[in-house]
Amino acid sequence: RMTTGGAPSLVVLAAGMARRYGGCKPLAPIGPNGEAVIDLLVSDALTAGFGQVVLVLHPETGPAIRYHVERCWPGTVVVDFAEQRLPLGTVHAVLAARHSLGPDHSFAVANADDVYGEAAMTLLAGHLAGGGHEHALISYELQATVATNDPVTRGICLVDEVGHLVGLTERRHVVRQGPDRPLRSDDGLEPVELDGTLPASVNLWGFQPEIWDVFAEAMAASGLDENALVASVAAGEGLPKAEVLLPDVVAAMVGRGSGRPVRVLATDAKLIGVTHAADLPVVNAELARQVAWGVRPSRPWSDRSARSARVVPS
Repeated sequence: RMTTGGAPSLVVLAAGMARRYGGCKPLAPIGPNGEAVIDLLVSDALTAGFGQVVLVLHPETGPAIRYHVERCWPGTVVVDFAEQRLPLGTVHAVLAARHSLGPDHSFAVANADDVYGEAAMTLLAGHLAGGGHEHALISYELQATVATNDPVTRGICLVDEVGHLVGLTERRHVVRQGPDRPLRSDDGLEPVELDGTLPASVNLWGFQPEIWDVFAEAMAASGLDENALVASVAAGEGLPKAEVLLPDVVAAMVGRGSGRPVRVLATDAKLIGVTHAADLPVVNAELARQVAWGVRPSRPWSDRSARSARVVPS
């Protein structure tokens, strides 16, 4: 299903189980008036020029998210729902949304527990709507993606002289060390100290439709057969721990020099993410500052109808 006007679609990955957070992160009340993470994320995206929204949900947490969307989102929002039945990774999650998107339609992928900011979303929407042939990745300064002293995982981007992604290194346990000091990663890799201005990925991607073949081939190569695994789970057997992750597949693609290039679009925006429950006060304060500075409206959907969201029929 496609939106009118050719606007790019946004696939929101909301099927994670959020064990570190201890609740449903997409519904965490972070806004000045108690708005949820996905309210601010999607409102920013629509203001930036995205059209249809596809939420990829988990069978356990999905009903609560769907209820929230149908009750709280305006009627001008075109939203569809997809289900990721098993936790087989972010590539598997994106593929779950394929039936909701036009076969020749560019689209973006975002986490449901991050507020990327209207500026970053506008940059990505403009790239996808511009008719070019490249995929895209939004990069932030690393220091703009770590809001608290709690550890996070970030992808450090390697970019060539023409602005294309040529590598992506995952760094875990990234923490702040204090004002005017580099960040630190205690994951056993070098370097331990990381410059705060390094370009970092937080899984805000833009894709041309040719990526579907890349994702399907990666899932096939993994040997993770969803239908067979669903039957195994029903029979009381455990799931394999293997996952097919979007950054790994894209990094492998650019490493081989195959597929379309990935344009790295740098933003000076500040990421607002929720990893731990203890992040909420810091996130609340940052959003309040953004409202006070006029960076964002006091309420999402400020230019949209107050009616309930229009859900695309299954």
